[in-house]
Amino acid sequence: MSSPNADTPLASLSSGPLQGEPPLGRELTAKLLAISHEYCQAEGGCHGPDHTERVHNLALHIGRLMNARLDILSAAALLHDIGRSHEMLSRGKICHATKGAEMSRTILKGLEFSQEMQDAIIHCIEAHRYRNKKIPETLEAKILFDADKLDSIGAIGIGRAFLFAGQVGARLHNRGVDVKKTRSYSTEDTAYREFLVKLCKIKDKMLTPEGKRLAAERHEFMEVFFKRLDKEIHGSPRNTPDNSQ
Repeated sequence: MSSPNADTPLASLSSGPLQGEPPLGRELTAKLLAISHEYCQAEGGCHGPDHTERVHNLALHIGRLMNARLDILSAAALLHDIGRSHEMLSRGKICHATKGAEMSRTILKGLEFSQEMQDAIIHCIEAHRYRNKKIPETLEAKILFDADKLDSIGAIGIGRAFLFAGQVGARLHNRGVDVKKTRSYSTEDTAYREFLVKLCKIKDKMLTPEGKRLAAERHEFMEVFFKRLDKEIHGSPRNTPDNSQ
């Protein structure tokens, strides 16, 4: 593991309205961010460092509204996806949340986090996955769950779904797909399949008031987008105003 340096993009974690000193301080945040970037950069695509930064910002936004422990949230958000490459390489056989929690335990010990904070952060990471039997029990775990899911819907979520489909070699669109007859990490694992299997259900899975509010807005955009996509791929040009006469 390479050591963090002054070029670590701390500014990306306080963009927009989220200004101010990082909850863990600049030095410790820089170390965690460098570690996170190294693992997530190797994975790239829809789970690259930019995803981690957006989840971090969303988690702190919701955390501030709910008076949560921002130090726990910050560390958990930065480390939540470091096990992702193991899941990708195993074609989904290894759970990235479980693996990431295991990897994070070693990292947090090395950075001398207290046992109490380690346990709280690890629980957030273990419980953040959508397809998981681990239920978020603490306020911070619920917030991280919502922040991570919010980044998988709306305009960003659509873009990430297409990125992932490209990573696994899926085709552009599969209209009328029976998701029960398709497999993850296959040519049928399109952005539209992801919408039917997961993304369309996320708004009903949110655990915080702000998460629910943001999810409803993002869900509406996805509905419009996928209807438009289907129309452009399968619709008749004669249905357009320019060809109506």
